[in-house]
Amino acid sequence: MSEISSVPHKIIGVAVIWNNQQQILIDRRRPEGTMGGLWEFPGGKIEIGETIEECIRREIAEELGITIEVKEHLITIDHTYTHLRVTLTVHHCHLLAGIPQPLECDEICWVSLDELENYAFPQANSQIIAALKSAE
Repeated sequence: MSEISSVPHKIIGVAVIWNNQQQILIDRRRPEGTMGGLWEFPGGKIEIGETIEECIRREIAEELGITIEVKEHLITIDHTYTHLRVTLTVHHCHLLAGIPQPLECDEICWVSLDELENYAFPQANSQIIAALKSAE
């Protein structure tokens, strides 16, 4: 057990952002960072005193420059990488206003649910994709 407690633990709010064409917004991590070059669902670390919904709205505004509506909870995933333990709290979200900009990532892309498997994601994200597909 001791090795698990020695890695940092981050609680992350994750957005599965849908547009009116039933496409999902994904972004590619910058190459120099952790898991660089992989695609992800946007989101970020919760701050003290924030609800998960507030965290998701704030992170999406900071990272992509858009306004979203945070909707129902999809899945919560606990995953331990060698260097980090994460709890991903994932919500369906809907684009309300703005055009997404890659402010804190390399690239962004709207994809259909079926196209997600064509992109390389961090390991924990496979459970999000599976949850999305089973909810169809």
